[in-house]
Amino acid sequence: MIVVSDTSPICYLLLIDEIELLPQLYDEVLIPKIIQQELSHIKSPRVVQKWIETPPDWLIIQNVAPCLDRDLEVLDSGERAAIILAEQLDANLVLVDDALGRKIACSRGLRVTGVLGILDEAAKRNLVDFPTAINRLEKTTFRVSAMLIESLLNRYQNQP
Repeated sequence: MIVVSDTSPICYLLLIDEIELLPQLYDEVLIPKIIQQELSHIKSPRVVQKWIETPPDWLIIQNVAPCLDRDLEVLDSGERAAIILAEQLDANLVLVDDALGRKIACSRGLRVTGVLGILDEAAKRNLVDFPTAINRLEKTTFRVSAMLIESLLNRYQNQP
C-alpha cells in the first residue's frame, strides 16, 4: 500500500504520542522533502522537530518534481507536494487534514483520510483507545467540528 502524508497528520500524531499508528496501519509512509522541512521548521513543536531529526525507517522522504497546476496553487506547498507525489506514485491513500486540501485531493480521484480517520481505523483494529486519543487531540491546536467528534465518539461510547 502506498501512503503519502501531509504535515498535519504526522504533527498531531506526534503531539498525542500516537505516531506509531502509522507503521502499524500502513507499514510505510512517504512524504515529500518539503514536508520534512515543514516538520523541522523552528515554528514546529519541539517534539516534532526532534522526531524528524532522525526519521524512522518506515518514513520515506522523496523529492517531488515541481508541477505547474493551477488547481493546486490555492494550497500550501506541503499539501501541493503531497498531492503531486500521491498522483505520481498512484498512491492508495493521502493523509491530509486541511479541508481544502482534502477536497482538491478527492476531486482528483485520490483516497483521503486525516488524523481522525487514522485514529478511527486504529481503534477499529484495537490499536488505540479512541476516546483517550481524542481527549489528547482536543488539547492541541487541532480544530474540527464538535458534531464530527461527537459522532465518532458515539461509535465507541458503549464499547468495553
